[in-house]
Amino acid sequence: MTPKRTLAVAAALALSTLGLTACSGGDDGSSSGGNVTMELWQNSTTGPGKAFWQKTVADFQAAHPTVKINIQSIQNEDLDGKLQTALNSGSAPDIFLQRGGGKMAAMVEAGQLKDVTGALSAETKQAIGDAALKNAQVDGKAYAVPVSILPGGLWYSQDLFKAAGVTTPPATLDDLNAAVTKLKAKGTPIALGAKDAWPAAHWFYFFALRACSQATLDATAKSKTFDDPCWTTAGEQLKAFADTKPFNDGFLTTPAQQGAGSSAGLLANHKASMELMGAWDPGVIASLTKDTKPLPDLGYFPFPAVPGGQGDPAAVMGGADGYSCSAKAPKECGDFLNYIVTKDVQEAFYKAFNSLPVNKQAQGAINEPYLKAVLDAYNKAPYVSQWLDTLYGQNVGNALNVGVVNLLAGKGDVAGIIKAVNDAAKKG
Repeated sequence: MTPKRTLAVAAALALSTLGLTACSGGDDGSSSGGNVTMELWQNSTTGPGKAFWQKTVADFQAAHPTVKINIQSIQNEDLDGKLQTALNSGSAPDIFLQRGGGKMAAMVEAGQLKDVTGALSAETKQAIGDAALKNAQVDGKAYAVPVSILPGGLWYSQDLFKAAGVTTPPATLDDLNAAVTKLKAKGTPIALGAKDAWPAAHWFYFFALRACSQATLDATAKSKTFDDPCWTTAGEQLKAFADTKPFNDGFLTTPAQQGAGSSAGLLANHKASMELMGAWDPGVIASLTKDTKPLPDLGYFPFPAVPGGQGDPAAVMGGADGYSCSAKAPKECGDFLNYIVTKDVQEAFYKAFNSLPVNKQAQGAINEPYLKAVLDAYNKAPYVSQWLDTLYGQNVGNALNVGVVNLLAGKGDVAGIIKAVNDAAKKG
């Protein structure tokens, strides 16, 4: 994690999978010697991920005998709605996975998050580093602790690429189109779970990352006005790419991460050759292979360069998953945040989720070539943008995601995407 890296917007954190809130167990951090009960929302409902949180909580409780943490495991795609409802109703959980960006900034503005600046230990700050910590801040104050680095890119089957005669990962859009043509002769080139909307919108996000400059991404995050021509260019490029029919049959009704028929499941079982997704994907894929083990031939390459764009061709999109404390959480919530980024816990996190830990010492445990490749791309990136639906907040993000799905479904056009996000921005 290099200090030169900047985010597309220095507002908050690009925290990308989920985990959110239910009943609050304290009243603003004033627990003083008595027993404390807290609620944790996280998004691992099965397998090693769920087991990780069970063990992590048990170990923390063993070291803090006056603390009890109840775990709520909530399906990833359900978390946003449940969290927003809980926050708005004043029944937020004490600890929850934080997406960051405009979404976190809105929670801060609404007074729904605890300022944990003073709760983060010197050891936590050293283990994570300034760059990642700044991504968890709003106006210089910390409202989350990051736990995992999650840049996006294309995850692929090396065996299926080789069988189709694709000898090197595509570096340019022309390369990607050529690879799709070869892969189509053998099967499905790209898995897409558009039923969940955001995976389809990822394609627009990355075309926008290449078409738009960092300055435009920054300015749009503040203005919420998508009037720069680069946004239209990105939509037109996506439409042209989608017209080559690179995606699985029925992609509009395919979920992203649930079951063997999901987009991740298609890749996990060699029914498709690649998928555009964040760096949580290896763990999801591993849970969906026939033996529920990591895909042996999994590879990774960054989103290709697109000619004529204003964005840096080496820029990365993604962020870092993290956890926040709700505004009324007891001080022990801060203790738990420090605990989950310690070296041993972070190494266990990496092993459970097959995902990049944010703790720099724990990163030394990474063995998989594909994770080393994504970490290398992240560290070399001139800047890292947050996921656009996170960056621009929930209203704009939802409109963007739905607009892209409509475009791919033939029910809308590029102008419709731009109008939808501009209209959503005006509504606040």
